[in-house]
Formats: sequence, structure tokens, C-alpha cells
Amino acid sequence: MASQPTEIPKTFYDFTVKDAKGNDADLSVYKGKVLLVINVASKCGLTNSNYTELNELYQKYKDQGLEILAFPCNQFGAQEPGSNEEIEDFVCTRFKSEFPIFDKIEVNGDNTAPVYKFLKAGKWGFFGDDIQWNFTKFLVDKDGKVSDRYYPTTPPLSIERDIKKLLGVA
Repeated sequence: MASQPTEIPKTFYDFTVKDAKGNDADLSVYKGKVLLVINVASKCGLTNSNYTELNELYQKYKDQGLEILAFPCNQFGAQEPGSNEEIEDFVCTRFKSEFPIFDKIEVNGDNTAPVYKFLKAGKWGFFGDDIQWNFTKFLVDKDGKVSDRYYPTTPPLSIERDIKKLLGVA
């Protein structure tokens, strides 16, 4: 029995993912917003600085159209071993983060989440399209197209100029 051809997603908004509670989350709700999409981990050396700066960016620009979408991933040094509930509790309690945390996913290999296959397409890192480590960042424009990709060591605040440009704020 032949399977029906599926339409290839053209924008980030064409995806449905799972939220941290396991419910479907239609990314089209973010249409018209600038998105910073990150694979996160709770036990990484980059955790404190990234969450601190992500929160700062979110508080500063959320009312101007910025959304930060965090996708936990345990593929790098097993640094995100907890359940979704534990991850959410950690992020919301320790860092007081208000941006959405989604279901734990894989960002490389045979089980790469489709949304990450889309993000990586055409935005090459130093080692090809694979994600190198926790806290790789993708900036998605208001049309749902990937604008930029940033290395894990790129501090979120250093991306502020690019975010402002996409938001159209001075």
C-alpha cells in the first residue's frame, strides 16, 4: 500500500511538535513573530549564562514580537537527563523562564526531529549541518524562514542586534 505523499514544510510554522506535557503544539501560532529556537540542557556548562541572557532578551522583546522556543535535548554529554516535568520545573524555578519549553527531542542522527531537520537545512555549521552541542541557536524571521544560525558558545545577548533588525526596532 503506497503512502500518500506529504507536503514538504516550507516554513517553521508548518510544523506541529509536542509541548512539554506531550500535547500537540502547532507552531503556526507563532506566525508573524521573530523566533529564537534553541536546543537546551540543564546540566551543561553553558546553562547558566544562556538561560540568564535568554530571559533578559525575552523580557526586553517579548512585547515587540520575539518568542524563544526551547527544545530540551540529551544528545550531548547526557546533560538533559530529566523528564519533561523535571526540565520545566528546573527552568521555571531556577531561572524563572517564561518562554515555552517543548518535548525533549533529538537534533542529530536518524531520529532527528523534523523541525530540526528544517532548521538545519541550508544553515551549515562548522562541521556540516549537525548540531555541535547544547544551546545552538536559530533565528527565524516573521515569515518562518531561518535567518541565522549561531554556535553554542554565542552568547544570546550578542544576537540582540540581529533580533532587533528582524523585529524592525531601533
